Amino acid sequence: MRHLKWFIGLLSLAAVIACIFLYPAIDAQTRYMLFLLLGFLMVMYRLLKGPTPADRAAATDIMGILVIGFCAILGFYTGKAWYLAIAIAWALQSFIGILALAKFLEGRNFDD
Repeated sequence: MRHLKWFIGLLSLAAVIACIFLYPAIDAQTRYMLFLLLGFLMVMYRLLKGPTPADRAAATDIMGILVIGFCAILGFYTGKAWYLAIAIAWALQSFIGILALAKFLEGRNFDD
């Protein structure tokens, strides 16, 4: 039963990616945003359903990477440099947050 669920999930994911990739009326920027949105939806599922705190921490880190991707695409297509500044600030904040969460999950204090 578990393999059937994986297979159905893989087929549905492949169908969504094929529809996004093969539909001719979608421009490149929208296509990239749809791919990132699909990744964001999968990460939100893992964040809400994750069985362990480590899974949720990894999902939070990946969500930060997706936000950086959104900012990079918006910065590239609009020509505004402040999107890249937001992406850099988000990356630094995400890195520090994941380090703090890792120390908390290990049971250590922040001054160790």
